[in-house]
Formats: sequence, structure tokens, C-alpha cells
Amino acid sequence: MSAPERIPPRSVTPVELLADGELTVRGRIREASNAALYCTISHEGQEAACIYKPVAGERPLWDFPDGNLARREVAAYEVSEATGWGLVPPTVLREGPYGEGMVQLWIEVSAEGDAAELLALVDGEEPEPGWKAIGLAEVGEGRTALLVHADDERLRRLAVLDAVINNADRKGGHLLPTAEGRLYAIDHGVTFNTENKLRTLLWGWAGEPLEPEAVDVLKTLQEALGTQGALATRLAGLITGAELDATRVRVAVLLESGRHPEPSGEWPAIPWPPV
Repeated sequence: MSAPERIPPRSVTPVELLADGELTVRGRIREASNAALYCTISHEGQEAACIYKPVAGERPLWDFPDGNLARREVAAYEVSEATGWGLVPPTVLREGPYGEGMVQLWIEVSAEGDAAELLALVDGEEPEPGWKAIGLAEVGEGRTALLVHADDERLRRLAVLDAVINNADRKGGHLLPTAEGRLYAIDHGVTFNTENKLRTLLWGWAGEPLEPEAVDVLKTLQEALGTQGALATRLAGLITGAELDATRVRVAVLLESGRHPEPSGEWPAIPWPPV
């Protein structure tokens, strides 16, 4: 009699692992302004590192009175997934040791994925080829330098995503390039405000025409954000109705203008500190 055929174990997706796995707190990330816990998560023989940010550890923000950081982080992931660009690591909303919070896959950044290849301070008033100017920055002793970011397709996609979700805090430390050439972006708790609060280091394309790819993605988002759209349904449980409507308006404005947004002048354009 032949031996029974062995059925290989089912592969668990990152989202399933984060949503259904056993969450174990290993330590706290003290640099974070709100509670951010480094954890491991295991499910059906698979394990990964992740970040758990409980709602109970959030500090109130006067200019973001509605909802919470955790749900906006998950909403940013949902929009990222809808673009097809996969710029935000897998993120879920779930119960954890300290109550409801967001759990996000930990991204390892190796030496080959150095963030210095994306942002730099240089002398002079104009960027070198392959770089885009952000603005002048004080570097001490009355000296200034030009802050630049790479003219990189991944960053350009991220600039579009940030415009859609109205990201009020896109800093250099939120960019996670990997050795495999992927770029992930993290920390999306201050997003989706109904007022224009876009603050970012990625102003290098301000006023320039959107790439055809970006226009196609925005059209896809517009459809998905429709009243019966799948993305709208998912976002409805994460942000307010007014925030959802404002997201629809931002997508429509981007499509109508066909250009990357420019600083409004009504809000500091660059977050501080920038890194």
C-alpha cells in the first residue's frame, strides 16, 4: 500500500497572519511619539515581526479630533492596496494585549536599501541630475543647504498617494527602502483630514503633470470610492463620512488638474523635523 499523499501546509498571507495570529509583545519603540510596540506574531506555523500601536496609547490631537491614529493607518493601507502600488506594509485593525490597535508588518531595511539614496542635503541652489529640489534648510552657524530627494518613480508614486490621503507628516524617516528594491512608507496616523494639511518632503514634482500611470490609478480609485465601491465600503468603517467625501474630492481635483499639488501657503509645507 502506498503512503498517503502529504498535503503541504497552507500558505498564510501576511494579512491573515496579522489578523489571526498570536501577538506577543517583545518591547517598546521609545522614539515613537505614541505607544508603538515591537511584537512577533505567529499563526499556523508561520511567524513574523510586526508593530502594534494600541489606541489606548495614542495622544489626543486637537487638529484631528475625529477617529484615531490606528484606524487612519489601516485606511492608508487600504488606499495603497487599491492603487496596486503596495507602498504601505500590510496593516490590520485588531484586538491586542492592550486593546484595539493597528498591527503592521515589520519591514527590514538593509544597507543596500539606504534611505540616504533618496534624501540628501547638498550645496548650491540647483539639484544635480537625478534629484529634485525640496527647499533650503538651515544646517547651523548661519549656513543653509539645499534639501533634495531622488527623482525616483517609487517616490513619485508615494507623492500621489500622500496627496490622496492628505498626509500631514511625510518625513524622511518614514521611508523604508529594501535590498530587493521595494519602497515602503509608514506612519500614516495623521491623514484623511477634511482640511488641506498636506505636509511632505516630496514636493519635487509640485505643479508638474501627473504620469499617465498615476492618472490611470486615480481613475481606478475614483471608481472604487464610488457609493457602491469596494474601497469606499472598507474606508467607511475606518474614517468619518466627511473624511471619505473629502478623499473623493481630492481624487477628483487631482484628475481635473492633471498635476501634482503645490503647497497651499496656508499650512507649513514641510514637516518638522524633516527626518
